[in-house]
Amino acid sequence: MTKIRLGTRKSRLAMWQTEHVAAKLKKLDQTIEVEIVPIVTLGDRVTDKPLAELGGTAVFTKEIEAALLQNDCDIAVHSLKDLATVMPDGLIIGAYLPREDPRDVFVSKDGTSLQELPAGKVIGTSSLRRVSMVKHLRPDLTVVPLRGNVPTRLGAVGKEAKDAKPYSGEALDGTVMAAAGVKRLGYGKLVTDFLPPDVFLPAPGQGVIALQIRAQDDSAIAIAAQLNCARTKLAAVAERTFLNVMEGGCRLPIGAFSTFTDTTVDLSGIILSPDGRKTVKGHVEGTDPVTVGTQLAQDLLARGGKEILDAVRDSLPGSDK
Repeated sequence: MTKIRLGTRKSRLAMWQTEHVAAKLKKLDQTIEVEIVPIVTLGDRVTDKPLAELGGTAVFTKEIEAALLQNDCDIAVHSLKDLATVMPDGLIIGAYLPREDPRDVFVSKDGTSLQELPAGKVIGTSSLRRVSMVKHLRPDLTVVPLRGNVPTRLGAVGKEAKDAKPYSGEALDGTVMAAAGVKRLGYGKLVTDFLPPDVFLPAPGQGVIALQIRAQDDSAIAIAAQLNCARTKLAAVAERTFLNVMEGGCRLPIGAFSTFTDTTVDLSGIILSPDGRKTVKGHVEGTDPVTVGTQLAQDLLARGGKEILDAVRDSLPGSDK
């Protein structure tokens, strides 16, 4: 019998994802024994500040990576968009599971779409990318910080969701969040709008579950490889290369989304100012995801993206610059 310890955050979504991986491992080999190792991260401990203010990257992954390096777990289960583009020494991504819906969704209190929401209404979200996108598309709306797990954010706009923590902030008319988490937890029926990825670009890697392992753990590498989706990996590499060239992370207003044919990668990307007034957007097609991601990043940086990102970094606590 092989025992595999899966490291994960303790949120409902993270546990769902880890149980999903555990089920896939058992399907590979029923003799595999799976132990789930819950780990509390900085992003879980500090919930009263926007993510952009927590400093650096890996606010939802650093403690899990430390546990992996210390051999307290064998495979770490992550939402790929939370992982830094540069792995800590000794760790690699061993598998990219098939991608769930990569889009963002809008959930409104009364069923009104984001486009039709009256001026002056209040939207809650914590991601600087989502804040910037909302302000770019609807500068007449007010956007306020909203942290918490999926049920808590749904509860903040008056939706019933199991394990939602009480919300005592400003009254909200809607929130923007990832479709993948909403759908995985069974709340898809609460979605008002699925936001088109060519208009409201998602975070690089959004909707992908990644398995992180020790680079020298041959057993875990062999097991993880059996769960890898080659097509998802291509998308992830293109989007994360784009992010890496710009030295970006979850603190910065950067979006990217890739589509594929049998022979080409088509990658779209955007850089925004926090107020949404300045944007640099483009797309590149090619056959190699690393080349495509690099070319698109360099193009956007050269067309004004660097100035936007430098200004954002300068304005944030614990600057990335």
